[in-house]
Amino acid sequence: MMDKRISTTLLVGFLLLSMLPIYWMLNMSLKTNEEIVGTLSLWPQQLTFANYKTIFTDPSWYSGYINSMIYVAMNMVLSVTVALPAAYAFSRYNFLGDKHLFFWLLTNRMTPPAVFLLPFFQLYSTVGLMDTHLAVALAHMVFNVPLAVWILEGFMSGIPKEIDETAYIDGYSFPRFFVKIFLPMIKSGIGVTAFFCFMFSWVELLLARTLTSVNAKPIAATMTRTVSAAGMDWGVLAAAGVLTIVPGALVIWFVRHYIAKGFAMGRV
Repeated sequence: MMDKRISTTLLVGFLLLSMLPIYWMLNMSLKTNEEIVGTLSLWPQQLTFANYKTIFTDPSWYSGYINSMIYVAMNMVLSVTVALPAAYAFSRYNFLGDKHLFFWLLTNRMTPPAVFLLPFFQLYSTVGLMDTHLAVALAHMVFNVPLAVWILEGFMSGIPKEIDETAYIDGYSFPRFFVKIFLPMIKSGIGVTAFFCFMFSWVELLLARTLTSVNAKPIAATMTRTVSAAGMDWGVLAAAGVLTIVPGALVIWFVRHYIAKGFAMGRV
């Protein structure tokens, strides 16, 4: 009984500590800058939605969210599309150097983004991809594709190979078998993979900030450039932070069952 109370107390304490920064950011987003820097209060004394109005009406702010969503969606689609056949090959075939190639893919995921910053910058400047959504999406694929292959390979390995052979005997071509039969069987893995690709691409800042300037500048880069001659606009910055959390929370809500299944299968 005592152990249960201790566990409950620790869990509640952890939840309070983890939710405190989010609550404080929400609290700041509903205050004026004068109140934020002038007093310390647990809730707004003068409730205002002007900070959110600024974000939804100022193109320099809301365009950042649009740009982020565009290149994140592009990255998710491209990463999953590239990873699916690669993961199938690793899960179904044995070839020379397959384990070494699989390990090499994972080492790319372990590499800090700063290592690829200069090559990407020079390459994109040469081919004219700087400040485009595709530039950021392709750069993020270097990190998301290895993770996607690793996750999908685990799900695919759990599907018996006899299903492939039975489909071929029934006259299915490989593309038809892969789309009609195989993909529905691993839809949980695809959901988990898309989630992790989204999370990395949504929160990554270094590549997204360096490879864009105006046309494709993401919200994360916009939030780091809010200092002006008048000082830091704390209220608008806090409101932007709250709105930045919303897409990630929505994605987690929609794929929560797939994530749980991924943990149960021991691959996530």
